Amino acid sequence: MKPFAIAGIQMKVSAVASNVEMMKLKIDITMNLYPWIEMIMFSELCAYGPLTHTAQPIPNNFEAEMQAKAKEYGIWLLPGSIFEKSDDKIYNTATVINPKGEIVTRYRKMFPFYPYETGVTPGEHYCVFDVPNVARFGVSICYDMWFPETIRTLATMGAEVIMHPTMSGTIDREIELSIVRAMASINQCYLFDVNGLDTGGCGRSIVCGPDGRVLHQSEGTEEIIPLELNIERARRSRELGILRLGQPLKSFRDHLKSSHFGIYQPNLATPYLDSLGPLIKPSRLDKITALKIKENELEQKVSTIK
Repeated sequence: MKPFAIAGIQMKVSAVASNVEMMKLKIDITMNLYPWIEMIMFSELCAYGPLTHTAQPIPNNFEAEMQAKAKEYGIWLLPGSIFEKSDDKIYNTATVINPKGEIVTRYRKMFPFYPYETGVTPGEHYCVFDVPNVARFGVSICYDMWFPETIRTLATMGAEVIMHPTMSGTIDREIELSIVRAMASINQCYLFDVNGLDTGGCGRSIVCGPDGRVLHQSEGTEEIIPLELNIERARRSRELGILRLGQPLKSFRDHLKSSHFGIYQPNLATPYLDSLGPLIKPSRLDKITALKIKENELEQKVSTIK
């Protein structure tokens, strides 16, 4: 099985202006620097930033522009995510585009990051897609990863590579890096985690292999991350064990059939969890949005002066 080449794009993200033209330029640069790349992924909410007032129906012009780019270079493309407006709801939605420029699938983030994504509705369906003669891929977005059941479900569905656009600019980024390593190892898969910069995150994108080892970790500057993945490593890990040791997916399978995970039964009473109180959400969301817009406008003015 030949290697499969993926590039992650860690780039600056504005909250007050569209980032779509810069994304298209980054694709052009990537494909001219590394013409052997077969898939490109951007960070979460890269196109329009983290504010929900940018929500728009899907399909839309952004998807069409990304479809054209995928077809132009004959690549798979995951252009991060955008806020999708559907009826009276807002979702955080990622699109998967094939080398013919066709939309293969879409994924709605299952665990919006409250309190920051207040008003965003959780998705209900897991997302996997097949790259012919290569592997099955899964899609997860940012905070989804903090719920190990999500990545485990994708692995159970056969995903050998997890594409994970994220937007993390908070002080828990160090914790997230350890979660990526843990999720890759306990699910014996590749995990490609791409973060943004500025309002799109603090960078430090990370790619891990099926034994949890770090294949690459970025710093806090713009970067193109081109890597060839040997998918056979994931398959051998699942068949023979991590480093020829533990076989977590096989053990999970055997325990699952024995119903050893009673906490996942529908309508199960959870008195301790209920005692923790309701989920805390911000009460000044509109004010926070206005302040973030002002902050970005001031940063742009300072940048222009320089």
